[in-house]
Amino acid sequence: MGRLLGDYTLKNTEGRPVSLASYRGKPLLVSFIYTGCFQICPTTTRNLKRAIEAAQRTLGPESFNVVSIGFNLPADTSDALHAFAREQGVNLPNWQFLSPDPATLDALSRDLGFSYVPSPRGFDHVIQVSVLDRNGRVYRQVYGDDFPLPQLVGPLKELITGSPSSDEGLTGFLERVRILCTVYDPASGAYRIKYSVFFELFGGLFGLILFAWYFVHELRRSRAARGT
Repeated sequence: MGRLLGDYTLKNTEGRPVSLASYRGKPLLVSFIYTGCFQICPTTTRNLKRAIEAAQRTLGPESFNVVSIGFNLPADTSDALHAFAREQGVNLPNWQFLSPDPATLDALSRDLGFSYVPSPRGFDHVIQVSVLDRNGRVYRQVYGDDFPLPQLVGPLKELITGSPSSDEGLTGFLERVRILCTVYDPASGAYRIKYSVFFELFGGLFGLILFAWYFVHELRRSRAARGT
């Protein structure tokens, strides 16, 4: 937690270099898989896909990025990762599958606290999704092949609404308010907008404006009375 991810370069499914620094500016989700896995990694990826679909509906499809990194080298090539993503039905915006070289994989594993060991079944490995902030620093770890939706959406929501960017305009501000007013409904297992929060926020804002107007009005009246 709190560790800064190094600026590593990996290859995407088209064989093109991708710098992890290019993801700075938005939260980033990082998961590890290996393409020769026939049970856990496909299941984990499909479950993550459902969580990311819910997060994109709630927070916006452009509000964060996702990368899945193949760790079985040299088998996890760009072509193998492309086939794996297609088999799992992953075709979501801002989600890429990346292949590292051995030195980069070792450094990434240290930075993100990921561990794996060969086994007769393939690999025994930690199942985790690392949540990085917009500066590339580890903000949260989500463990397990299936996890409650708030464990992933909650940290993303905190990062997106926590500190506005310097170029945020009215549209960005209103989008942040919408996200703040979106809450998890355990009954439906989905996120929804809680309109009462809108009224509480804008009611409080109206109250502050009314108080400021009254204060200025009374201050002017007092000065006018002293002048006479």
